Amino acid sequence: MKELVKRIRQFAKERDWVQFHSPKNLSMALSIETAEIMEHFQWKTTEESRKLDEETFNEVKDEIGDTFVYLLRLCDELDIDPLQAANDKMLKNAEKYPVAKAKGNSKKYTKL
Repeated sequence: MKELVKRIRQFAKERDWVQFHSPKNLSMALSIETAEIMEHFQWKTTEESRKLDEETFNEVKDEIGDTFVYLLRLCDELDIDPLQAANDKMLKNAEKYPVAKAKGNSKKYTKL
């Protein structure tokens, strides 16, 4: 992960893009890329969304790559370890969504 972050940082630096990579701008870019993933699933049924044709699958894969790159740039700019952040969040989620209350339903933790 650290090597990938270094490569992404170097990529931006070589192109003089760091000046544009404020947390504000990166968070917006991340949201836009996420919307581009969603665009591929818009109007599909649940079943269709699980069985993408090869072209759509590859397009979704590219958008996921873009999203991940922007997320890592944002983490890098804010000095957040994304793996630690995810692990910390999973601990919080386990408390909010205990199996006994959350299993089999999609209610928000405040509604369990």
